[in-house]
This record gives sequence, structure tokens and C-alpha cells, in this order.
Amino acid sequence: PALFQMSGSQPQVGRGVPCLRCRGLCTGFEPHSWRKICKSCKCSQEEHSLSSELDDDRKIGRLLSDSKYSTLTARLKGGDGVRIYKRNRMIVTNPNISGKDPTFDTITYEWAPPGLAQKLAMQYMELMPKELQPVAGTDGAFHRRRRLTRQLPLYDQDPAQCRGLADGEQKLMEEFVKKYKAEALGVGEVALPGQGGGGKEEEEKPQDKSIDPGRAPESPNGALESAPMAGHYPVPGDCPVVYADRAGYSRQWHPACFVCCRCAEPLVDLIYFWKSGAAWCGRHYCESLRPRCAGCDEIIFSEDYQQVEGLAWHKKHFACLECETLLTGKPFALANASLLCTTCSQSR
Repeated sequence: PALFQMSGSQPQVGRGVPCLRCRGLCTGFEPHSWRKICKSCKCSQEEHSLSSELDDDRKIGRLLSDSKYSTLTARLKGGDGVRIYKRNRMIVTNPNISGKDPTFDTITYEWAPPGLAQKLAMQYMELMPKELQPVAGTDGAFHRRRRLTRQLPLYDQDPAQCRGLADGEQKLMEEFVKKYKAEALGVGEVALPGQGGGGKEEEEKPQDKSIDPGRAPESPNGALESAPMAGHYPVPGDCPVVYADRAGYSRQWHPACFVCCRCAEPLVDLIYFWKSGAAWCGRHYCESLRPRCAGCDEIIFSEDYQQVEGLAWHKKHFACLECETLLTGKPFALANASLLCTTCSQSR
């Protein structure tokens, strides 16, 4: 059977970790004072794999606590009430009888859908692209960790991690987080067709009060109706599908189709945010409600910010990427969402 284990291993973290994108050209992570990048190579924190498995489990535990999905968390011993992600780590042991003495091949999945028999969990994994299966020590496990960092930034839920909040904005952020936990946050459920939510048959519309009944909702994000419809791919009755309770149990997704409607990335650990008839990753859901600073990558809660070509900045972060000169009222160049003063732009 699938084993439920808390993560124990912690890869190298912190200052000095080489950049995965630069392949040795960066000597080690040098944190910028407010940008979420390395001062040395300008790559993001996620490229340096700075978080440990325990850090990730704490982050998801914080996200799911104080929500209806708190059963997926557990209290951390000696953690002063801190809750940690009760991640299902699945270990599969297969006998290898090719030689005289039988041996066993052990495969560890760093995450698997909770509450499933191993056979169904393995079916789910096999329906995911090979490069996305989170087998320990493979690219699939690495990409899962990157999606955790990208889709669910800690500074989108914890004001203490933010450098862009002004006086009085912490309360606004706390209310923002409380609201999305109550109204949008969800965790997909894996089950056989017709068995989602214990076999519930719902005919009501998705539980999203923001949908205008006078117009069609945004793209249903690959969702399949329970009854076959023209243009939709049928789902065999013995293949697992994903249900999202905020969408209603009349919808189901192929495992590989449960993706963010904005970036089309698979939703990491089935964590989604429901809005306008579609599932979003946390990053793009938050951006759909408030602007995100192109400088520090944090959500902007002030109504007074800088905008250029569809991008937004805290006014104090509207600065040159190279020399940090504030550029409000000054000429600048915009390259790959980064600002450069005229001097630094010409020297490149």
C-alpha cells in the first residue's frame, strides 16, 4: 500500500547555492535586498532551489490551515501550533527476478494523491507525462518543487515575507488571504468517474458567485462534463479523473488536463483557485485580483503604483535593474519586464 510519510531530507539551501540555469557560471546565490533574484546572475530564487522539503511542507501547511482542507495538514511537534503539510509520499517496491537471487526495485514518489489505494494512485501517475511524475531524484521531482515555488509563492500568503508592504497594508493583505482561502482555494480529488465526492451527483452550477449568468464563463479549463459532449474526450470508467469540489461534481478532468487556465501548467499537488468557471494556479489567481510588482514579485496593495506597458511596480521599486537608480520621471528602457536606465541600457 501507499505509505504516508513526512519529508525528512533537506537539500542544500541558502547563500552560496549554485544556479541551475547558469550551469556553473554563477558562483552562488547572493540575495538581493528586495528583488527575488540573485545579485550575481539575476536569476530567480527558484532557479537556485533555495527551499528545503520541510520549508515547502511548512508553506503548504500554512496555506491549507484555517481552510476546509486543514485535514491535509498535521500539527508539528514542538512547533508552537504550526501546522505542516501531511504530504502523501508513495513508495512502490517491485521484485526484480532477472538474476539468481531476487532483488527489489524501490521507487519513491515525493507526492501522490491522498486517500487512494496504491493501484489507483499508480494509474493516476501513469496518466501524467513521464517528465512530470515526481519520482525522487528525477526531473519530475525537481519540476514539482519548482512549480511549488512558482505557483504558490510564500509572499502571496505571509505578510512577514513581504518587502513591499507599506504601513497599514498588512491588514489589507491578511484580509485578502482570508478571503481567497474561504472563497477560491481548493484541492483536487482523484477518483474513478462518478465517484468524486463519494459519488455525489450535482446538477447545480459551479459554486462561483462571480459568474455572470448572462454570459458564458471563461474557458472551462479542459473540464469534461460527466455526460459525453461533442468535442470532449471520453473518460474510460476504470481510469482515475480529477474533481474540483468548487466546480461541482458534474465536472471532471483527465489528470494531465488539470492545469491553470492562464499559464497551462499542471496544478501542483492539485492545489487550485476557482474563479469565473475555471481553475487557476495561486500566482495567476492573485494577479487576476491585484497587480503584481515586476520588481519584487509581490502583490501590490497600494492604489498608487507605477504602470508601463501592462506591467506594474511599487513606486519605490520602479528602479534600474543594474544600478538601482529610481526611474520615476526619468527616461528608461524596458527589456524582458526589467527596467534599465539609459546609461545601463547603452552599456549592455
